[in-house]
Amino acid sequence: MYGGKFVPETLISSLSELETEFNSVVRDAEFQEELAKTLRDYGGRETPLYLAQRLSDHYKKGNGEGPVIYLKREDLNHTGSHKINNAVGQAMLAKRMGLRSVVAATGAGQHGVATAAACARLALECIVYMGTADMEKQPQNVMSMKLMGAQVRSVEGNFKDATSQAIREWIGNLETSYYLSGMVAGPHPCPSMVREFQSVIGKETRKQAIERWGGKPDVLVACVGSGSNALGLFHEFIRDEDVRLIGVEGAGLGLDSGKHSATLAMGEVGVYHGAMSYLLQSTEGQIVGAHSVAVGLEYPGVGPELSFLKDTRRAEFYNVTDEEALHACQRLCRLEGILPALEASHAVAFLEKLCPTLPNKAKVVVNCSGRGDKDLPTLFNHDSINGLLN
Repeated sequence: MYGGKFVPETLISSLSELETEFNSVVRDAEFQEELAKTLRDYGGRETPLYLAQRLSDHYKKGNGEGPVIYLKREDLNHTGSHKINNAVGQAMLAKRMGLRSVVAATGAGQHGVATAAACARLALECIVYMGTADMEKQPQNVMSMKLMGAQVRSVEGNFKDATSQAIREWIGNLETSYYLSGMVAGPHPCPSMVREFQSVIGKETRKQAIERWGGKPDVLVACVGSGSNALGLFHEFIRDEDVRLIGVEGAGLGLDSGKHSATLAMGEVGVYHGAMSYLLQSTEGQIVGAHSVAVGLEYPGVGPELSFLKDTRRAEFYNVTDEEALHACQRLCRLEGILPALEASHAVAFLEKLCPTLPNKAKVVVNCSGRGDKDLPTLFNHDSINGLLN
């Protein structure tokens, strides 16, 4: 029911060629070996599965026991987030296909920085579209992209507008250009590709859990914008029915305010950016802009696979507000000395509601999908957090 290729006829052959090449590299041992080596030596994998002892202690019950919380430290990757996993894989694929130019869109800038880095390494031209609103919030990432040689082109609006423009750019240069998506959304095979390149997160998590305590996690928690970091963690465990999968969306200023990015909670099924999935839309079927204090969650859609996981109830989806995410960010800083991105802070924030419901010694893995350096201006300018710093 979800996904598909709802695109102009001119794109079908390019998407089919991309699918063929992707299916080839999935089975190509030489490509996979080179990818693993690059992620290790360039990207910094494997990332630690970190026991957050003080955060775990924070949720101890009256009897002194409670769940045990681990952080999957994707924030320690090169360029500061999980985005490098996919950017490296797709840039290698673009090079293999003989394409010279890569075009991408970014919201919070993490995908843009990762794409710029991967393209610099492989001597590919890089063009990144970014919304003017996001550029104002994330000047550090804009500068990083430019330093790595990327052309950063502004688009009036935010991430959804930048994505539309990046796709237009790609359509106009199909013979020489590669569209490097960072989302598990968009026309097939883009969601499958991003999911596949991000699945290293869950594969490592299974291996590390077996090494640490001889079993699987009981609960996996990840924030959800379009869903790349969530599916990256979840995919390895989808068939493990005894592992709970929990995605956390941005409730923004509250679901009743209309200022949120909770697509799975409040959206309806529709078609956007070439695929069918849950979307934030009006009664007339027009796309409604998303809001979150975490720029990377401000997308009015979600990946088709997460839409399916919602309908089949294999995964659970909840949401937390801007305020809750901001305070979770500050809590992790104070308890563990880790500054998470505001996107990842949504997953951390949900522990407040989740942990009291869990049995003692339940193993919880939270995907710390990115670091929060980029969000310091937002944190320092927010009254409730700034008051704690003075």
